[in-house]
Amino acid sequence: MPFDNTKAVVESLLFVCDKPLAIDQIRNVLDNLSAVDIRRILEEMQVEYERENRGVRLVEIAGGFQLVTPVNLAPFLKKLYKQRHVERVSGPALETLAIIAYKQPVTKAEIQLLRSVNVDGVVSSLLEKELIRVTGRKNSPGRPRVYGTTRQFLERFGLKSLDELPKIEEFSKIAQQAQKENKSEVDLAKNQGGTNVATESAPAN
Repeated sequence: MPFDNTKAVVESLLFVCDKPLAIDQIRNVLDNLSAVDIRRILEEMQVEYERENRGVRLVEIAGGFQLVTPVNLAPFLKKLYKQRHVERVSGPALETLAIIAYKQPVTKAEIQLLRSVNVDGVVSSLLEKELIRVTGRKNSPGRPRVYGTTRQFLERFGLKSLDELPKIEEFSKIAQQAQKENKSEVDLAKNQGGTNVATESAPAN
């Protein structure tokens, strides 16, 4: 397959995916290419989109790559598409989420010890929003469940991986900013069957 055509195929795969596309997923389609080759193509596309001031950008997020629209174009997109509803996370939930993100795997009792309040409702809410998940059980009396963050958490807060987590005291500020940007996120659903494209700071779900 010619190199130029390969890049076009990769672009098509990215276009039809409404979630970050992992390099291994691309390799399943283009099995004649190595992971190194695919990453090189993706990085070249990132540079091209930026250099040519295209209407989309390619960002690496949550363990994959996704096409998004530049933040500065959001006002124009809002005129064409209805704002997408993004449920906000409350202050207490953000505090609990921060504890889970930095202490995972962590039990509910350990969270409550740090917050000095009952967190049953908050944990249930975060589970419903798919920002956290049960990762197993602790080897202690009662075998309590332990919790960790999800890929949805990474997407929601614009992180490639947990290695990008800021200092814990900065997390709340950054999380609130991400929520503000999420609130203005715009879906570009092409003919109800195309890809969702969103602002750089908030990839589509």
